[in-house]
Amino acid sequence: MSERQACAVVGCPRATVQYQPRPERRNEELLKALLELAAQKPRLGCGALYKRLRRKGWKVNYKRVERLYKQHDLALRRKVRRKLPARERKPLPKPARPNELWGMDFIHDTFIDGRKFRCLVIEDIFSRSPLMIEVNRSISGAQVVAALNQLALTRGLPAFITVDNGPEFICKRLAAWAAAHHVELRFIEPGKPMQHGFVESFNGRFRDECLNAHAFLNLTHARWLIELFRKDNIEERPHSSLGDMTPLEFEREFYKNNGENLLRTGT
Repeated sequence: MSERQACAVVGCPRATVQYQPRPERRNEELLKALLELAAQKPRLGCGALYKRLRRKGWKVNYKRVERLYKQHDLALRRKVRRKLPARERKPLPKPARPNELWGMDFIHDTFIDGRKFRCLVIEDIFSRSPLMIEVNRSISGAQVVAALNQLALTRGLPAFITVDNGPEFICKRLAAWAAAHHVELRFIEPGKPMQHGFVESFNGRFRDECLNAHAFLNLTHARWLIELFRKDNIEERPHSSLGDMTPLEFEREFYKNNGENLLRTGT
């Protein structure tokens, strides 16, 4: 009986019988690129690494990258999350354009010698773009105002800024600045950080991929590494909420479609 007849009797496709597995060396270059990227960004998962490989020009599907990812034990340890009681979930308000709503928050860390430092994170909520991460041993209300004035020179100012109830944000100096520049400060309710969800989400990545991944020697070293992280998030990191575009690409696409300039005028 011929192969064609035998396959017809048992109902097996001839392609399955004739299949010859490809040699594993075809993955050598892909594996090398994956390992280099995983070494540079050790806290990124398989999906994030796959998107970065695609952006670098690799014409591969997700399953192939996932197979190599698992074979070489690159998976991150999962955190066991505490179960929370059922509660009503409400969607966070989303702006309709860049520079409409910013979010500000603080995050803390320490140098290798145990001294503490603070980071002021300012994020554009529409594009998920970390506009500035101010790093210093201490940051007062006056320094918050100075950081906002610095951003105003290159980007303009938003209509609204979401903040928590920290002393730097409820001070008279920031309130006077906001009134003078026609910017409304939106304070979240005490004890409800979920109302600050977009900035809290960025802070989680910031903590996991930058602050926990480095031992900072001094203020200069911390500022350098944190600025590299900020620029990478704007120019290289694709966001699923932005259609797998980077914040920079997303803003350029928005202004291209709307025929506007990046710098908001009239503020």
